[in-house]
Amino acid sequence: MDSIVAFLQRVAFTVNEQEFLVGQLLAVPLFLVLAYLLVRWGGRVIVRRLTERKLNQDLVHLIKRVFYVLAIAVVVITLLDLINVPLTAFAFISGAVAIGVGFGAQNIINNFISGWILMWERPIRIGDFLEVGSDKGTVEAINTRSTRIRRVDGVHMLIPNSALLENTVVNWTLVDRLARSVVRVGVAYGSPVRKVSELIEQAVNEESAVLSEPAPVVIFEDFGDSSLVFDVYYWIQAGVDRDLRVIRSNVRFRIDELFAENGIVIAFPQRDVHLDGTLQLLPNQDGR
Repeated sequence: MDSIVAFLQRVAFTVNEQEFLVGQLLAVPLFLVLAYLLVRWGGRVIVRRLTERKLNQDLVHLIKRVFYVLAIAVVVITLLDLINVPLTAFAFISGAVAIGVGFGAQNIINNFISGWILMWERPIRIGDFLEVGSDKGTVEAINTRSTRIRRVDGVHMLIPNSALLENTVVNWTLVDRLARSVVRVGVAYGSPVRKVSELIEQAVNEESAVLSEPAPVVIFEDFGDSSLVFDVYYWIQAGVDRDLRVIRSNVRFRIDELFAENGIVIAFPQRDVHLDGTLQLLPNQDGR
């Protein structure tokens, strides 16, 4: 035992008159492993307890991130104390590192701060359906640097957090899941417009996903070039773009069935061609 104690107390090296013992150096990896396991276990316990209380998933995510940041800070300070390194020794180095990071990692810091703003203010939450530029998808995770979104085609997107704060983002589910949709149909000239309006309204009301309040509205929109144009506006509880498209498809199927049953013709583009002058038919090579 005396030889082991003597070995652990042996000076491994010295930096600026600061001695580092063999026992301290051997304790560092052991401490880091135990700290990692403890922090990971603590994070899981916090998430499980908060989830059992049915807290919002975004709030759980934020608390978990705060816990990890505080835990890492405690581990670093404890590790420095374990090897007898005063924090003042890092004053100059930390200042230099801060300046270097400020110039060389502006985008990373910007995205990091933006991630905390997103998790704190919650303009975008996990599960929200977003429209970013020409892409649409559901938010799956808000990380410290980027946000992971699953597009409607199943592809995952990683969007920098700063882009979500600095650019225009359409959040379909920020307040609620109400969404308005419209179906346009054109009927042939001469069709009974009142009857057409009644059939369109019937088709929409028969769709179970359409809300009765606000009530659907049928608009005689225009006298088109080749058709009488009708628009029907209705509201639904939608979470993704697919819901809107499927419901629009169901409404169109039913409109087509009702029009066929009542002799209403869905118009298609038509053009009248007028020829001025004399039309002469020339014989072909056989003389006919």
